Amino acid sequence: MFTLENLNQVKKRKHLINIADQKNINIKKVIKKLRYEEELRFLQGELVNLQQWIANNKLRVAVIFEGRDAAGKGGSIKRFTEHLNPRSMRIVALSKPTEVEKGQWYFRRYIKELPNPGEIVFFDRSWYNRAVVEPVMDFCTNRQYQKFMVQVPEFEHMLYEDGIIVIKFWFSISKDEQKKRFDARLKNPLKRWKFSPVDMQGQKLWDEYTKYKEQMFSKTHTTFSPWIIVNTNNKKTARLESMRYILSKFEYTGKLDAKTTLLPDPNIIARYYRHIEQIDI
Repeated sequence: MFTLENLNQVKKRKHLINIADQKNINIKKVIKKLRYEEELRFLQGELVNLQQWIANNKLRVAVIFEGRDAAGKGGSIKRFTEHLNPRSMRIVALSKPTEVEKGQWYFRRYIKELPNPGEIVFFDRSWYNRAVVEPVMDFCTNRQYQKFMVQVPEFEHMLYEDGIIVIKFWFSISKDEQKKRFDARLKNPLKRWKFSPVDMQGQKLWDEYTKYKEQMFSKTHTTFSPWIIVNTNNKKTARLESMRYILSKFEYTGKLDAKTTLLPDPNIIARYYRHIEQIDI
């Protein structure tokens, strides 16, 4: 154990490590967490710089977070946005459509949520609900699904032509890890609200989700709007690498002065490719 005298001697991390080594105290987990917090702070600072640059240049940026339930989408969005200026940033997490919206063109309710000049919008799920969740859970008809799959590449091409920058993340999680996170949610009273009847079907319908996910990739992964696959079995690593990916896509002011690497780890995050190894198959 550390004594009060030991802790009073500590001025830098290396001093704490030296004392731990002398006392044979295992602090690997503590060091790992400290490194994560330090990297997170650096990257969040770069996101603040990026946001200011986007605002000054009147760019329109939409970042889509998709993936199976419990893949870590919400937690990542929280870390992305917690230090950004809310005046030029929004989080969009739409609930199920109203009766009026059900009678409208499917994309209409998403169009009004697209970024304004100088704004970043983070979509916690998006129009891609209709590509995977809705057909698996019978929330749409086969005709509606087929119509969507034909229209979505054309819709995204129009966004591209109009200058909207769309980044599409697929947060990939293994079946075993998803089960662990579901169990943890049920045990934690602060997170139990996240567990829904749809989540309960996630494990049972795993193969159905896989089938529709692969169809989505094959028909909507394009040169102008590619899918970016993120291995999220380690939540913290996924957050850091997805931040690095976004930062790497822009040549914003002050980028060269960053205190950490802005190049994402290709073992964690990469563009979709038909033969790439995925963990959520």
